[in-house]
Amino acid sequence: MYDVVVVGGGPSGATAAEDLARSGHRVALLDREGRIKPCGGAIPPRLMQDFDIGEDQLVAKVNTARMISPTGRHVDIPIENGFVGMVDRKDFDPFLRARAEAAGAVRFTGTFVRIDRDKKAKKRWVVYRDKETGEERQLETRLIIGADGANSRVARDEIPGGDKVPLVFAYHEIIAAPEKNDLYDPMRCDVIYDGAISPDFYGWVFPHGGTTSVGMGTYIQSVNLKEATAALRQASGLADCETLRKEGAPIPLKPLRFWDNARDVVLAGDAAGVVAPSSGEGIYYAMVCGRVAATACAATLKSGRITDLALARRLFMKEHKTVFRVLGQMQDAYYKSDSRRERFVSLCHDVDVQKLTFEAYMNKKLVKARPLAHLKIGFKNARHLLGLVRETHV
Repeated sequence: MYDVVVVGGGPSGATAAEDLARSGHRVALLDREGRIKPCGGAIPPRLMQDFDIGEDQLVAKVNTARMISPTGRHVDIPIENGFVGMVDRKDFDPFLRARAEAAGAVRFTGTFVRIDRDKKAKKRWVVYRDKETGEERQLETRLIIGADGANSRVARDEIPGGDKVPLVFAYHEIIAAPEKNDLYDPMRCDVIYDGAISPDFYGWVFPHGGTTSVGMGTYIQSVNLKEATAALRQASGLADCETLRKEGAPIPLKPLRFWDNARDVVLAGDAAGVVAPSSGEGIYYAMVCGRVAATACAATLKSGRITDLALARRLFMKEHKTVFRVLGQMQDAYYKSDSRRERFVSLCHDVDVQKLTFEAYMNKKLVKARPLAHLKIGFKNARHLLGLVRETHV
């Protein structure tokens, strides 16, 4: 019997499995394998420090972010005193799963089906369909971590409201990277705020060394993701590059109200909804969420108090609730029209905005040490939102 079965082997599930195994628990990691999530692949130095990720996992180091407006105006934001690392999920996720296995987690390959319970005997089993044989098999366990993505079957079956997560539909194409030219720089991430590409989110061109991720996301199901990405490739001078992979998936942009069922299940990662609003950043928050889910399970196993499962959400929100709220407000304010997107790029010209934004991104905390800078940014923000200055005012 296992202490914990982790369903899903992405960054969140693999991190939870590794942490629990290293702390001496009997852990099973169930993953479908073969699926690659569409992802720009950006990870901050904070993630590399907190989760012991070496530079050998990086496919590129980015030192500039370019914000592009609907009219084609752009501002280049330098990443001072550091870099943003880029990973390819095709390689990064298997690395994390292998590391969890090396720590002692037992891996199984298959698709989650359901959780069976014997109330009288106080037993439970995770039932899955084995990938190789197609047969149903079961894993007896004391607790379950559901880290099986945005359309989590664990969340839908076990958690109140688990089937009502607002989703952005993301799609990207991995292409053979061109040489550096007037439009493409292998050391720069491009973020495109253009309603013609995405009416309510953004498009991206993120370098991955010898390849590049080009994609976009949207809430609006009527948008043709492949056509929008083709238009983005054309505008970015990438239309003729060889296409190596095409991937699509839903991405949640709001944490669920409940992460556990007050019995034996706790969620982590996309299943819990921990993708940052506005930026869509998910890898760092997924791994943090996997760690707090593991902490909550370890506490529950030790104390016997099932209420300790709620520690996962409490610990995560204590650290990141404010950042998620601010990013959500920014998305609500600036992503609703091309006029607002034009104003957002204008704000990005401000040096204080640039410094505070990237300090917060690199360290995963809101910067509070510059009250005058915050005051000035707030004043500029209000003028743009009230329409007191022209859209292109910087």
